[in-house]
Amino acid sequence: MKVHNRRLLAVFAALVAVSMIATGCGGGAEPTTPEEPAAQATTIKIGIGAPLTQGAVALGQGMKRGASLAIKQANESAEAKELGITFEGVDGDDQGDPKTGVTVANTFASDPNLIGVMGHLNSGVSIPASKVYNDNKIVMVSPASTNPALTLQGFAAVNRVCTIDSVQGPVGAENAYNKLGFKTAVVIDDSTPYGEGLAAEFAKKFEELGGKVLFTEKTADKDTDFNALVTKIKGQNPDLIYYGGIYNAGALLAKQASDAGIKAPLMGGDGLYDAEYIKLAGAAQAEGDFCTSVGLPVDKLPKGQEFMAAYKAEYPNDDIAAYDAYAYDAANIIIQATLKVAKELGVDKLTSPEGRDAIIAAVRAYNGEGVTGPISFDENGDTTNKAITTYKVVNGAWAPEILPE
Repeated sequence: MKVHNRRLLAVFAALVAVSMIATGCGGGAEPTTPEEPAAQATTIKIGIGAPLTQGAVALGQGMKRGASLAIKQANESAEAKELGITFEGVDGDDQGDPKTGVTVANTFASDPNLIGVMGHLNSGVSIPASKVYNDNKIVMVSPASTNPALTLQGFAAVNRVCTIDSVQGPVGAENAYNKLGFKTAVVIDDSTPYGEGLAAEFAKKFEELGGKVLFTEKTADKDTDFNALVTKIKGQNPDLIYYGGIYNAGALLAKQASDAGIKAPLMGGDGLYDAEYIKLAGAAQAEGDFCTSVGLPVDKLPKGQEFMAAYKAEYPNDDIAAYDAYAYDAANIIIQATLKVAKELGVDKLTSPEGRDAIIAAVRAYNGEGVTGPISFDENGDTTNKAITTYKVVNGAWAPEILPE
């Protein structure tokens, strides 16, 4: 019994010693202080407004990928971590439809933690949605809406990183007439603000240069049967068919015109600049067609190679679409403005009226180098980068044909 008691006492003494060391009460150890609790992360949301299930889905999904890559990189940055900010992208599927786009805008506006929107693709969606954003102090940066009316509304919250149709249309006409040698054209639009504006600007400049517009025609953006129009075009035998609209309908027009034996190529704007255009039209039918698109090819830009490598690492099974880099830049501008305001006013003020006004002002004042080139905005929120590239379908793929001078 005595041996047993001695063993119990030894065990007890050892436990007491360990307890004292662990609590800093023995052995002359300095008292320890509990770790400071980590700063609670603040989630700041950025809306991604694009056609994700209907309309120009290939372009919309590309925009989502570009914006999501920017958000992921921001969350990995030391700056965001030090401030305790986590950015979150929120999808808004506008389906390329103005009414749906306004519903998306109102849904975004109902989220108190959403401070900005990367979107939209279609001008017909962006124009009505922009009023909702401006009224609710949500900054908007469109990567793709090119109709001039968007930024002529006088909204401080509305900006775009793509140049406008009054630049793109005339460049297309100049290249068509002066460099490609087309002297006659028929001009068709899809009755959307984008298509109408682009076609009108092309036709105006083409005639100013001495070209002849044989006729103009209106279609609808969801049309699929162009046989009557193709017959009319064939009767006029133009050098060029100019189409103001998006690739999904434009490709069907090109296919049906080619199948009818029309030799004139089809030309359009940035709405055609996607591999899906060639797929829908057929490689043989699309061969030799043209489009203009904003900016320079990504691989020719100073930050293009870096972007392409990061994109391929994140999306190994997807090709870069026309507006992925613009969406990346648009999201990054909103992110940089948010971080700037967080440092100046405090993270807790970001979603307040004061913080929202400051973010809106910071976006408009932005001046930096993006993947798409130098970015700054004029007093209307339009980019000061006016570069336009003309592309041609060569061997079943879009290839740069005329670079900006």
